[in-house]
Amino acid sequence: MKTTKKLLGARIKELRKIRGLSQEKLSEKVNVDPKYISFIECGRSSPSLEAMGNIANALGVEIKDLFEYAHLQADGVRAEEIEKLLEGADEEKKRTIMKIIRAVVR
Repeated sequence: MKTTKKLLGARIKELRKIRGLSQEKLSEKVNVDPKYISFIECGRSSPSLEAMGNIANALGVEIKDLFEYAHLQADGVRAEEIEKLLEGADEEKKRTIMKIIRAVVR
């Protein structure tokens, strides 16, 4: 089982990638060293509450969203997770995703 530090780091990394940010770009927005972001994402460092607030703001989420990592522990894929990820996708991206899913499932 992953530790809380590792799960928090994995969630921050997931949100960062969803938003198309590099570690360097996120570190600029948070005003910290890029190595600090790397250490957090790999579970080697725990961010302070202030740092979590800054990271959440930079990612456009609330602090509580950083702790929504149950899906990172789960073995399977849940439909609601897929729906949440697709919320921001335009119709063209959704069609492309459906083509990929059909190709993989068949």
